[in-house]
Amino acid sequence: MKVSVRKGDSLWYYSQLFGIPFELVVDSNRSFNPNQLSIGQQVQIPGYVVTNYSINPGDSLWGISRRQGYPLDVLYLLNQTINPNTLQIGQTILVPIRVTWRVVNGKEAYSYSTMVNDINQLVSIYPFIRTPSIGNSVLGKPIPELRIGRGNKQIHINASFHANEWITTPIMMKFLNEYLLALTNQTPIRGIQLNPFYNQTDLSAVPMVNPDGVNLVLEGPPEEEPYRSQVLSINNNNMNFNRWKANIRGVDLNNQYPAKWELESERKQQAPSPFNYPGPYPLSEPEAQAVAELTRSRDFTRALAFHTQGEVIYWGYESLEPPVAEVIVEEFARVSGYRPIRFIDSFAGYKDWFIQEWRRPGYTVELGKGTSPLPLNQFDKIYEETLGIFLANLYL
Repeated sequence: MKVSVRKGDSLWYYSQLFGIPFELVVDSNRSFNPNQLSIGQQVQIPGYVVTNYSINPGDSLWGISRRQGYPLDVLYLLNQTINPNTLQIGQTILVPIRVTWRVVNGKEAYSYSTMVNDINQLVSIYPFIRTPSIGNSVLGKPIPELRIGRGNKQIHINASFHANEWITTPIMMKFLNEYLLALTNQTPIRGIQLNPFYNQTDLSAVPMVNPDGVNLVLEGPPEEEPYRSQVLSINNNNMNFNRWKANIRGVDLNNQYPAKWELESERKQQAPSPFNYPGPYPLSEPEAQAVAELTRSRDFTRALAFHTQGEVIYWGYESLEPPVAEVIVEEFARVSGYRPIRFIDSFAGYKDWFIQEWRRPGYTVELGKGTSPLPLNQFDKIYEETLGIFLANLYL
């Protein structure tokens, strides 16, 4: 919601007037100096939307503000061109609505366009979010990152490396929406007040690493050639792509990282495939490159990659992980019920590479049980299990 600055207004005053933490108001207006507001300047107020209200007989701005539960100056601020002493029946004024609902439904076939629409709505309500693109997919889709927070502790989470594991994206998006609601409304999740973590943590989330692959599973082959013909050929002309894990070129993005890639390459598929083809060389694919470049450009304290399925958490690689990694995974296991597994006979994954290069805690979290893509009737159960991990990731 935007308001127009009056003489004497300040961002601090707006934070008090609307009951929004001051740092969220400041971070919603990064494009200008918060100490040099100009009369008439447009300022973003997070956590609110504005709607029209039609004046009824007996209405006054004071009465409306009292019924709605906000200070009278809120209405003066939003309706600066209206004379409050000459209201007319049927006249339209602007009133604010504090957002208490979720934008993200999540429990649906969650395509790339659905995610982008949800991100756009979240940004309009919570403009303190930063949403840079980390790169593009093979088909040119921007891969968005959501950054929330201003702290020194940088944490990264990602989802949908694998196409038929797309349920990890709405799980992550639902949590991000809940986090934003808790920040603006200063409400707890599972008894935990989250506002302190905004100042302590810079949370980086890439909810859909493999947008082309996700759309292939959910919507079928693309119109673009040669990719349409190629994926149909790889899939034996079967229009059901439920077993497809790879990107649109048939490369498994989580077998793409230079952590014993050569070993993985020797024993996996040797040509484009719905799954398990590591590609012609490490980081050959733009999606894997984008996540690698993002990771190199930041100082992530830890990284979590969300996959399906198995209800397990992989946390070791070649004994290169630091001792604190075990402490953290034990807490993840406690709050989720998932089983921690240190080693597995698998290499070249993002978690492996992260641990190898930075000697910091990295995790692969396998959500749910069954055959991917997991059915949506597991969504609520998976979310409740995973919510504990998302929260622990902030407070640890």
